[in-house]
Amino acid sequence: MAGRVRRTAGRIGAGGAALAFFGTLAAPAAAAAQAAPAPGASEGVLIGEIVLLVLLGRLLGEGMQRLGQPAVMGQLIAGILLGPSVLGLLWPAAQHAVFPTTPEAKAAINGLAQFGILMLLLLAGMETDLSLVRRTRRSAVAVSLSGIALPFVLGFGLGQIVPDSLLPDPGRRLVTALFLGTALSISSVKIVAMVVREMNFARRNIGQIILASAIIDDTVGWIIVAIIFGLAAHGTVDILSLAESVVGTLVFLGASFTIGRRIVFRIIRWTNDTFTSEGAVIAAIVVVMGGMAMITELIGVSTVLGAFVAGILVGQSPILTEEIDKGIRGLTTALFMPVFFGLSGLKADLTVFHDMNILLLTAGLVVVASLGKAAGAFAGARLGGLSFRHAVALAAGMNARGSTEVIVATIGLGAGVLSQNLFTMIVTMAVVTTLAMPPSLRWALGRLPMSEEERKRLAREAFEEKAFVPRLSRVLLTVDGSANGEFAARLAGLLAGRRGMPVTVLKLEEELAAAAPRPPPPGEPAAEAEERAPEVVRDAARQAEEAAGQEDGPQPEAVEVTVPAREEQPVEAVEKEARKGYDLLVVGLDPMTAADGGFRPRLSEIASRFDGALAVVVGHGSHAAAPQDAAIDILVPITGSAVSRRGAEVAVALAQAADAPITALALASAIASHDRRRRTADRDDAEIITEINQVAEHYEVPLRTASAAMESEPIDAILRAAGSKRHCLIVFGVSRRPGERLSFGNLAASLLERSPHSILFVQS
Repeated sequence: MAGRVRRTAGRIGAGGAALAFFGTLAAPAAAAAQAAPAPGASEGVLIGEIVLLVLLGRLLGEGMQRLGQPAVMGQLIAGILLGPSVLGLLWPAAQHAVFPTTPEAKAAINGLAQFGILMLLLLAGMETDLSLVRRTRRSAVAVSLSGIALPFVLGFGLGQIVPDSLLPDPGRRLVTALFLGTALSISSVKIVAMVVREMNFARRNIGQIILASAIIDDTVGWIIVAIIFGLAAHGTVDILSLAESVVGTLVFLGASFTIGRRIVFRIIRWTNDTFTSEGAVIAAIVVVMGGMAMITELIGVSTVLGAFVAGILVGQSPILTEEIDKGIRGLTTALFMPVFFGLSGLKADLTVFHDMNILLLTAGLVVVASLGKAAGAFAGARLGGLSFRHAVALAAGMNARGSTEVIVATIGLGAGVLSQNLFTMIVTMAVVTTLAMPPSLRWALGRLPMSEEERKRLAREAFEEKAFVPRLSRVLLTVDGSANGEFAARLAGLLAGRRGMPVTVLKLEEELAAAAPRPPPPGEPAAEAEERAPEVVRDAARQAEEAAGQEDGPQPEAVEVTVPAREEQPVEAVEKEARKGYDLLVVGLDPMTAADGGFRPRLSEIASRFDGALAVVVGHGSHAAAPQDAAIDILVPITGSAVSRRGAEVAVALAQAADAPITALALASAIASHDRRRRTADRDDAEIITEINQVAEHYEVPLRTASAAMESEPIDAILRAAGSKRHCLIVFGVSRRPGERLSFGNLAASLLERSPHSILFVQS
């Protein structure tokens, strides 16, 4: 611990050295400030301001994190040190030179900060997990609404009694009181999430309720801010202006989460699939955010609501990759956060606390904010059916304002409803409550035991973090017009429907002359038969969605199926489409095998152009005769390897989606007895069966298990088991062997050659 404190002190000392260094640079600037400004001086000043705020904010933010506090507090303190509170007292000329008060200079840096507010709200929206709110809705809603109502009433009452000297316009006291109540009532979901995750409580029941309550706090808070901002813009408070703000907000929210949601998804997907330039999706997201912010501006409420809602919709996009998320997060945290919070610190003039009345009022504000929020959250927790200890933890967890309050205060200052002194008081309150929250929440959470139900749920979620299927988000299906292509479409639809994954269907029938097109069913025109693959995907996806609809928890979205037009040859078409970002390529062609055995060369070429997971479908028997309607009965051979486990997971997921029976056949001992390089299996069959049973329990799928006899050949054991139990689909997890021709090893090759049953090879 002492070492950590020493390292942190070194970081803070480095921040002080940086401040002195920039102060030295500011000395000639202070002297030059007396002369006429040189051409380009404004650009140099702006760059200097940004560099200084980013550097000192990063150093102090790092120091605060090492002390167990949020980095945003370091960025805010950096601004306070550079502002009139510290540097302005010690060296006024340098402070005014680096941060001049001329309208032009202030407009430049303030414009960047204002856009930074929108980026911060975009990021906050992207981190908003609405499914978490749904899972804990009773307790979370009670805690949040009670925790908002009580401090809001207290803050509003405080706004009614503060002296006129603290108000920017005594004639608009009501709007100021409303803003003050809002500032006291919202929690900072970022700060709350940081502490909860740091303590590994994010998946605990109490951690989820705290996070969900903070999310509701943030959402309701920004709606309130938007409405109050609309009132402030009208200049007076009357029924008509209030109705306009409320109705405009409700219409915007309703349109956003219905029509707007689909529009945002399509914009992101179209940009991802159409543009090849770097950062195109990030640019599209910024445009969406700006567009929604301007819409809220036009309807008379704050732009922050548009940015926040845009973030929620963007965060729910099914193809938002980790790389895109990191790009937006990196830009926001590296540039906009230190600039915005640094400027907020600059605006907070702590020298006003030499006035004892203001100091006492600020202390009262901190007490009212803390007690009001804690009491409200505690009461809400008890009303929501939580125990006394859980209610104490929620009371401690919700009492952090952090970045949220600073943003609210900055908006209020810019709108003219908060004075400079009130702004400083609110920022001080935000700093004090945020610094006090982590240790108090750690103390409260450390006293909460874990229930058995909670332990089981955490085990299930730990499984999903390492699992294969939950990480899939987008499927590329490559088929021809054959029965095998239809069967592949059916399997792809079952997998996609269980998790609401979008599917792109790439049809290659005109290039595969050897394919045997599936004749249309009686009464269906041949032209429609050629379009069956997308419809097969939709039908299978609906079957999986109906199976999911019978379960508790969040339900999957309807699967979106896309059929792109193409002019390229098959291999080039797959390569071009793969660049758009897919997790799984499902291939169903006819024929799948070459005359001399193994997979046909065309399939090898297609597979070589895709870097992700590969699923190769080989339909036989009933699946070749009736690919859409034939029953599915699954046999999954398991060997104990990682690739075998992933194949088994796909098999179990398919069994769940199709409501199909499934049997696991352990092969480890049989493989070991026929492998001259080893005398015993690395893992015995019982251990492997236990592992696959855990997978089946997670998906809530009944599983039959069996072990192959040690003396039997593995391929014979598989075919014997499939024939005796009438399994019609063998799902086999494989790994690709080096070479130009697609190969999954000797056992897979034997299975491909000898099996009369359908096969799904899963290369993960």
